[in-house]
Amino acid sequence: MAAHNIVHLPTPAEMEQAKVSSRTLSKYADTDRVQLALRGSNGESDDLVLPGHVLQILLDVLSEISKGNAISLIPHHQEVSTQEAANLLNVSRPFLVGLLKQGEIPYRKVGSHRRVLLTDIMNYKKRVDQQRSLTLDELAALSQDEDMGY
Repeated sequence: MAAHNIVHLPTPAEMEQAKVSSRTLSKYADTDRVQLALRGSNGESDDLVLPGHVLQILLDVLSEISKGNAISLIPHHQEVSTQEAANLLNVSRPFLVGLLKQGEIPYRKVGSHRRVLLTDIMNYKKRVDQQRSLTLDELAALSQDEDMGY
């Protein structure tokens, strides 16, 4: 699958259509598969079957589009540049490179460029989010113990 670098922000009409389509498809969200009949504006029509987990992905996409958000689809085995990885983690590229050098996130070099697997970025993000949640729980417990009113 080719990566698409053009960001398309949904138009108000696309947002509304996504909302309507999402409502319709959500009736089938708990099924293990769904059969769809397609009719294109070009006169073509086909039937296809989607596994339930693919339908859930489609529902997630429609939900984001209905909110006006642009969507990118990246396969988990996809390698990304350090800038793309930094963007996914919402950190600066130099900060990300520091994480790579410290061994926090695995990477490989292609020539002089570092490449990072998306799965490794997502695993790092999950670890950091879990640690953040534990720290917040500890702070909340401590503030209650100290009767700080939080």
